[in-house]
Amino acid sequence: MEKYNIDSFSFDDINKGKIILVDKPINWTSFDVVKFIRKSLQLKFKTKKIKVGHAGTLDPLATGLLIICIGKQTKNISEYQDLAKTYIGKFKLGETTLSYDAETDVIEKFKYEHITINDLKELANEFIGNSMQKPPIYSAIKKNGKRLYDYARKNKEVEIDEREIHIHNFEILDFISPYIKFKIECSKGTYIRTIANDFGKRLSSGSYLYELRRTKIGEFSVLNALDIK
Repeated sequence: MEKYNIDSFSFDDINKGKIILVDKPINWTSFDVVKFIRKSLQLKFKTKKIKVGHAGTLDPLATGLLIICIGKQTKNISEYQDLAKTYIGKFKLGETTLSYDAETDVIEKFKYEHITINDLKELANEFIGNSMQKPPIYSAIKKNGKRLYDYARKNKEVEIDEREIHIHNFEILDFISPYIKFKIECSKGTYIRTIANDFGKRLSSGSYLYELRRTKIGEFSVLNALDIK
């Protein structure tokens, strides 16, 4: 499959609806990417009347595949959101953070030198299948009209509802202590940060999400995505 390229689009393509695969850079929000694509198309076609949206948020510290929907394709955003996702990344053992990733400071430290790669592989297998997951407090999910991260940043407690997720596959690719390299294929709505936190709890050693990259959404691959760095 060829890489997606804005330059090849005609105005008729935009009217009919198109998708663009984008490789989101680190420290960009998903909405930053939407704004970038919208602005690029507005300049190309000299019009402001272009609908643009994304089909599945990536955290600012994550990189990888975003599906950007344009024009009439924005009506199909939920269909793309429903597709399974594939991620690769790293957990860091022995430490925890409030956000479950590197966005916030380390709050606890634990011993981890006794853990082996076989321990990690056995535990990863236990995560495969259906389970209930509680999203992290530092997330964009709304509760009573506010984003959860708004409560977190004001140190306000809020009850977070669990949601059902499905882990199709969970592989431990490498272990160079304290970093665990993994690959996870999962359902929509799965927070890899929460898996990182839960994984550390199950090991009694703590862990947080150190690095994350989304490589696939359904059959769409980041290998075909537009690089906007």
